[in-house]
Amino acid sequence: MKRNATLLLAGALAAPAFAQTVVSNYDDLAEGFYGNSFTYNGVTYHSINNVPGVFPGGDTFEPGGDIFGLGDTIIVENAALLFNDFPGWGSPNNVLTFGSAFIPGDNLTLGALSTMSMDIHGVADSASFDMGYYENGPWGGIRFHLEAYRHGAVVASDSFEVSDLGGRDNIAFANMSVSGALFDSLRVFATYGDDYSGPRFIMDDLTINYIPAPGSLALLGLGGLMARRRR
Repeated sequence: MKRNATLLLAGALAAPAFAQTVVSNYDDLAEGFYGNSFTYNGVTYHSINNVPGVFPGGDTFEPGGDIFGLGDTIIVENAALLFNDFPGWGSPNNVLTFGSAFIPGDNLTLGALSTMSMDIHGVADSASFDMGYYENGPWGGIRFHLEAYRHGAVVASDSFEVSDLGGRDNIAFANMSVSGALFDSLRVFATYGDDYSGPRFIMDDLTINYIPAPGSLALLGLGGLMARRRR
């Protein structure tokens, strides 16, 4: 009995006992390419731009990173000049983007995004991020989506449509979020009509609220009770 009580208590303490909010701002990373799959701060980013799609003007793209694709690489960009111009957005100086290129130094490029998945290392009940993108011009009418999944099924979602006022495109900012359900993965993607599309996109301050591992609080109570019995 003593041994079983000790094992139960140790297992409970190894699991997160309380909710924890984790913010990823990417500011401790060197700018550059981080490959097709990248784990940072308890989140694995993967499946970048692996779908075909269409732009509002009718041009199309293929999946992946070849010459006809959008690029399938995860990229950290130093965006110091952007933060100088828009100090109320995100947190200086790095942002995360995707595609095939970045600009070294304080300037940046907004990479292309058709789809990107994030596996979180735990279970959460809310998530949000700040994003920058281009609106109007050739991007108007594209819709951004954020979906949360639990065991592969969609449990929460958010979306909005990019402004289509014509004229020259301009940078814009938004926040996307999901809550009200338990989930273990997230997906960001863009559509135009019934097809995927490839707008320009950067993200910062990914904020995830993790909940205790299922049963951890109950195990803590049971472990404490059995430890008291042992004495």
